[in-house]
Amino acid sequence: MTSLSPTQGPTAGGTTVTLTGTNLGDVTTVRFGTTATAFTIVSATQITATAPPGSDGAVQVTAISPGGTSGGLFYFYVALPTLTGVSPGQGTMAGGNTVTLTGTNLGQATTVRFGTVAAAFTVLSGTQISSTAPSAPAGSPGPAQVTVTNPGGTSGGLPYYYVALPTLTGVSPGQGPTAGGTTVTLTGTNLLNATTVRFGAAAAVFSVVSATQITAVSPPGSTRFAQITVITPGGTGGGAAFQDVALPTLTDLSPNQGPPTGGTTVTLTGTNFVDATAVRFGTAAAAFTIVSATQITATAPPGSAGTVQVTVTSPGGTSAGLTYTRIALPGI
Repeated sequence: MTSLSPTQGPTAGGTTVTLTGTNLGDVTTVRFGTTATAFTIVSATQITATAPPGSDGAVQVTAISPGGTSGGLFYFYVALPTLTGVSPGQGTMAGGNTVTLTGTNLGQATTVRFGTVAAAFTVLSGTQISSTAPSAPAGSPGPAQVTVTNPGGTSGGLPYYYVALPTLTGVSPGQGPTAGGTTVTLTGTNLLNATTVRFGAAAAVFSVVSATQITAVSPPGSTRFAQITVITPGGTGGGAAFQDVALPTLTDLSPNQGPPTGGTTVTLTGTNFVDATAVRFGTAAAAFTIVSATQITATAPPGSAGTVQVTVTSPGGTSAGLTYTRIALPGI
């Protein structure tokens, strides 16, 4: 006996092995270890034999003829690989994630597949393989069975889920105070399993409602427009912005008094007026015009004689008030 091909196979047996050597024409028995097996004499220099079942490890293959027993050559039985874990169990459609496979009999792995696609891998030990997930085999979201093949056969599969990239299509409300704290509803697609929501660079507290909706609490911010992004195992998606609006302040009213009948044009001076949504004299809303970020003109509404607080409200909140006095008409 001079060679065996192949020199290894599964413990279940069944592999056709070609034995090469000399004086093989009169062989009466072929043994793998102590087990005799079926064989066919092809020529004086070649025999084909079927490997019988065996235990994980090496055995000596010998051929016996009336002339005696040949020297042995090693044939290696390789146990079937098994998979018990895939971590992480999901990733982007584009692939590229490093995935750790755990199981048994992984030391002689020859192929790792995600679905039907072979993946790059490194054997770390008999119980662990590091692999790089390929792009989604089906080209669409969903599970792909991960399998490991070695000379002992192919393992059973475990699912790896390809997740589509999230998108954002709506934000409501789209603005709030720079102090944060606004509850915002985000709508979009592929939002399940979101791990992070960011307003600009700031992470937000959030809750996943469905695959198309997330509620998030805006964090404090100073950026006029903050891009909102959502991170899932499918990647990072966006497409929406949130406007941080500074609290308006009031520094002056001119004039700061008028008749109870209303109608006085009052100039309000202060800061952060661009996004003003309401001007109130006490609890009464007043008609107003935004002149600039520092000036508003408002028409004092009618009311009872006395003092009221004038305030400006925007998505950033309500300013502290300044006093406006309604002075009753003199009577004779």
